[in-house]
Amino acid sequence: MVRTSAGILVHRRREGGAEVLLGHMGGPLWENRDEGAWSVPKGEYGPEETAWKAARREFREELGLDPPEGRFESLGSARQSGGKLVTVWAVPGQLDPGSVVPGTFEMEWPRGSGRIREFPEIDRVAWFGLEEAARRILPAQRVFLDRLGDLLEADPGEWE
Repeated sequence: MVRTSAGILVHRRREGGAEVLLGHMGGPLWENRDEGAWSVPKGEYGPEETAWKAARREFREELGLDPPEGRFESLGSARQSGGKLVTVWAVPGQLDPGSVVPGTFEMEWPRGSGRIREFPEIDRVAWFGLEEAARRILPAQRVFLDRLGDLLEADPGEWE
């Protein structure tokens, strides 16, 4: 069975161009990485839930905030290197990274120690221009930045 994940990519216009909101993946496996360690706020879902409902739920779980109100546009799906199928929607919005209250997860750490520890799903959130975001985001998710760029270029007035 294919693992599925869904998320929401918030974007805004700035004088220098579009910016996107990304989250740095939490936990000890990512704490010392920057490039390729940022992600669209997203999460897994099962067959009992639609991708759209999962994207909204996961946004709330990962950031502790409701997604912005606005026009959501599908950025389609892409397969990550581990085989997971990720579906993403874009929405224009403003969000203060300081207002984020991340959800948490538990894992054994250090591995093999028998100790279960709690970590934030996302340990920080920041706005990036599309070029900078492309350097920081997981490589398999860059396609969503490209698709967003195409959308913004095709109809710039719609996204003001």
